[in-house]
Amino acid sequence: MTKPVLAAAVAAAGALLLAQDKASAPTVPVQTIVTVEARKGKNVSVPNREDIVALERKQRLQVSSLTAGEAAGLELFLLIDDASGESLGSQLFELGRFIENQPPATAIGVGYMRNGGANIAQNFTKDHPAVTKALRLPLSSPGVSPSPFESLSDLIKRWPATTARREVILVTSGIDPLGGEADDPYLNTAIQQAQRNGVIVYALYTPAGGHLGHSYWRMNWGQNHLSQLAEETGGESYMLGFGAPVSFAPYLNEIADHLAHQYIVGFQAIARNKAGLQSVRFTTELPNTELVSASKVWVPAGL
Repeated sequence: MTKPVLAAAVAAAGALLLAQDKASAPTVPVQTIVTVEARKGKNVSVPNREDIVALERKQRLQVSSLTAGEAAGLELFLLIDDASGESLGSQLFELGRFIENQPPATAIGVGYMRNGGANIAQNFTKDHPAVTKALRLPLSSPGVSPSPFESLSDLIKRWPATTARREVILVTSGIDPLGGEADDPYLNTAIQQAQRNGVIVYALYTPAGGHLGHSYWRMNWGQNHLSQLAEETGGESYMLGFGAPVSFAPYLNEIADHLAHQYIVGFQAIARNKAGLQSVRFTTELPNTELVSASKVWVPAGL
């Protein structure tokens, strides 16, 4: 056997052993939330377990269960930036109507970003009119909210353990005077905490009050950070230029539609020696259908 042929045979044997090793790698059960969206139109498919494909890089993972999100319940929190401009006042009616139109079983809370924390105005309750009454005008002072992402992290840390879906509607400019530009450590921490705790974040852009609300450089980075936050946690961000939106209603209607088409996907993740975040994506061959989820999921350590 010539050396090139021998080398090729050795390489092929090595690849086969590697593939067998991957196939026999220990796994651990994990659950995550997947939102089903229509690529075009409003007709959203209803998938079966067999329609969901889970992948870690190019390796296919076993999907063990698929449960409608309604069965798990929902805890939804509205976190509003107290540094927002006065234009947010015109959106309070739409936010209130959105709250009161949610299913009776949905527990909702509301709070305000202040001094790097989440100031709770109303704890989770299924009394939706009570949540609406907790809405108020923002203070419109930049100093009260040094970092919206630090406030989000504070909310997640204080969120009691639950088997329900956990989701946040973040109302802010995304401007972070404490963080960086392309690499904001407060943003990175908030994303990691949301992924670890299975929290989906939807972001509604609203201009900041004061000088920050007129800085195109700050506003540009703020919107970029909101888009990154929503994308990496399995949500979406909504904005229309740098100005205040005419109405939050179209955005809130779309969020409500997403909440109504979510599923809890159980799958077998590859077990590692240490617990940590792993990149997992979900696809389907169903026509006109797209699956949206967090870019990473928390996987416990293997035995």
